[in-house]
Amino acid sequence: MPLASYPAILIALSFVGTQCLAQATGQLVSFDLTDELQRQVVVDREPGQYLGHPTTVLLEDGKTMFCVYPKGHGRGAIVMKKSIDGGLTWSERLPTPENWSTSQETPTIYRVISQKGKRGLLMFSGLFPIRVARSWDDGASWTGLTPIGDFGGIVAMSSLVPLSTGDGHYMALFHDDGRFFRAGGTRTGVMTLYKAFTGDAGQTWYAPEKIYADDQVHLCEPGAIRSPDGKQIAVLLRENRRARNSHIIFSDDEGRTWTDPRELPDSLNGDRHTGRYSPDGRLFISFRDVPPKAKQSPTSGDWVAWVGTYEDLVDGGQGQYRVRLKDNHRAADCAYPGVEVLPDGTFVATTYGHWTAGEQPYILSVRLKLAELDGLPRPR
Repeated sequence: MPLASYPAILIALSFVGTQCLAQATGQLVSFDLTDELQRQVVVDREPGQYLGHPTTVLLEDGKTMFCVYPKGHGRGAIVMKKSIDGGLTWSERLPTPENWSTSQETPTIYRVISQKGKRGLLMFSGLFPIRVARSWDDGASWTGLTPIGDFGGIVAMSSLVPLSTGDGHYMALFHDDGRFFRAGGTRTGVMTLYKAFTGDAGQTWYAPEKIYADDQVHLCEPGAIRSPDGKQIAVLLRENRRARNSHIIFSDDEGRTWTDPRELPDSLNGDRHTGRYSPDGRLFISFRDVPPKAKQSPTSGDWVAWVGTYEDLVDGGQGQYRVRLKDNHRAADCAYPGVEVLPDGTFVATTYGHWTAGEQPYILSVRLKLAELDGLPRPR
């Protein structure tokens, strides 16, 4: 059964190299890895400069990774770095096209494959209009940012889903509150989820279509996860009014139609859910812990991860583990994560946060295998 609320008392367990916070409530066990410095890699840090909101993409060699993020809170010049060893080390900041400095929103980056099998990278920047930069040489060179159409949105594209309808077919997901969908817009009091389709790997886009809109339940920042059998798409959603739990919707027809939203269990309350499968089929979902106003969480405002199964998402299960990846020292200003899984099952989760008290946020990765969590002590 879903958790009703987080327990107020956590049992602290100490073991070599790890300070673990764990509790047994149903099947859910929570761990705290915030002081596990050997798991952490600093991707970028600049004294006095806010660095935030990164996303990542891992190429097919299982080693080459790109990370993009703005110099500022959700907007500002886009920075790009590259790793050739699965995120253990990172390059200096790479040269980027001049107009990347005009980005107004959180950048997002994705791999795409065209109908002819040509591999590309797309990097989006939102508000109005949504713009995209493209690379067709695995990130060696990039175009400038150009509009994809006469529409805009917030955190665009927060998900890009390859579709089974054919090579080059993708569905992008984003949201808007009326301000940026069209030029000169104003906040309407209604939050709307949108989908947009492309049939040519992002070269052209069909007009966006509304998935869901409501003036009371503000669902946003859609994070898509395909079922293990490939037949269903689940989308986890932030509830921006903080009046309800986070929500989930499902599609069984490649995004054409969707179920009504329903609340997730408390263990998945938060913002900007980003998930990947481990080799054993379990899900690792990274997000910012933000409970509704009427509830509490011992890790509120921190960077956390959830481990469970796709069936937990379908059935409303609380999951297997909940992990604090890093303690954030300022409100809830952290954790718009990229998540990649390496061939050996190592998860590389990358985000920003106020990781050092009194300093500006910087970009950090945390590395772990689910087998390591399986081996941690349990409360008696």
